[in-house]
Amino acid sequence: MKAVALLRPLYIPSFPSRPHVYCLPKRTNLHVSCSSQRTESPVKAEDSTFPRSEEYRYQFYDDWFLALFRNKMVKEVGWDSEKAGYDGLIEVASRLMLRRTPSDTTDAAVRILRSLFPPFLLHLYKSLVSPIGGGKLAAIMVARVTVITCQWLMGICKVNSVDLPDGSSWESGVFVERCKYLEESKCVGICVNTCKLPTQTFFKDYMGIPLLMEPNFNDYSCQFKFGVLPPLPEDDGTLKEPCLEACPIASKRRGAAADMVIMRCPKGERSEILQMEKGMRMPNTGTCGSPSSLACTL
Repeated sequence: MKAVALLRPLYIPSFPSRPHVYCLPKRTNLHVSCSSQRTESPVKAEDSTFPRSEEYRYQFYDDWFLALFRNKMVKEVGWDSEKAGYDGLIEVASRLMLRRTPSDTTDAAVRILRSLFPPFLLHLYKSLVSPIGGGKLAAIMVARVTVITCQWLMGICKVNSVDLPDGSSWESGVFVERCKYLEESKCVGICVNTCKLPTQTFFKDYMGIPLLMEPNFNDYSCQFKFGVLPPLPEDDGTLKEPCLEACPIASKRRGAAADMVIMRCPKGERSEILQMEKGMRMPNTGTCGSPSSLACTL
């Protein structure tokens, strides 16, 4: 009889692939005052009681979107940060406000947004898509595209329903659970002048879609309402918010102007400022991002 060998199949262990998870950076533990009088947001930099959103799962196209957006911003500013990635982007955004009025900053940010798209595409969308169904189709479409393409910038966000002035509701909202852009910049001026106002202007003027953005400076969430017109500036409560207590731009300027009394931490030309130097009252000729705005500038 011949020996019979029993052969076992070779066992090769398999390991489950682990998805690349892009974690939002932790908040820095800063606690500074934006003005000599405590006119500040209730948000505390060291407060860790806010619920954290789920981790954003990195997508293969995120690096491309980040590089594209940053390159366009660098071209507008004429300066780039030595820092890589998102940290460098925030520094470039801060530089965008340097020596500019809020309106100039907003105009520059609108140009950056326009440069991200081929001009013919914006024209066709505004002419052909936006009029369909009274703007409903266009609003719903951009809400979904925003969620797909912008989470690398804002963090976790989801489509939700928004109420329109006529009483109807559309699935044209985007709720940002905790805006990474605001959390990393810690500056109401950067939020308002480089994001909220220019984004509202861009969608209305160049895509034919009204948009209202409602950032919440207490929990860093933000509600996009595509299809809803924003209020007039004098009626927009967001534009009356003081800068965050942890605003690093205000902190830098505060340290450089310790001999001056700043009555408020202004984020723009909508805020008031009283400057006193050597016993003389100085007029408010600057804004957040310009040299004579002593709180929110570099």
